Amino acid sequence: MRNYEAIFMFYPDADEEKKVKHFDRLKAIIEDNGKISNIDEWGMRKLAYEIEYYKEASYVLVEFEVETESIKEIDRVSKILDTVMRHMIIAVED
Repeated sequence: MRNYEAIFMFYPDADEEKKVKHFDRLKAIIEDNGKISNIDEWGMRKLAYEIEYYKEASYVLVEFEVETESIKEIDRVSKILDTVMRHMIIAVED
């Protein structure tokens, strides 16, 4: 297993209940194949530039350890969730 960090940016006008449900789905994918070491909710932050006319987003940073094959599934699900504006997953060197 490798260590990863993922940042998820959620739309600011997304329903809070829906956002939590979608984030729980992402957590479940990670926990099925690894473990989460830290979740850091940054809250609303101003964007460096507008994305689809939005000037801010809700950020969540997740540090986790998972098998490499699971990254494709996390990426795929993040792309189809309508509350996720952007996401990025990086491998962390030991």
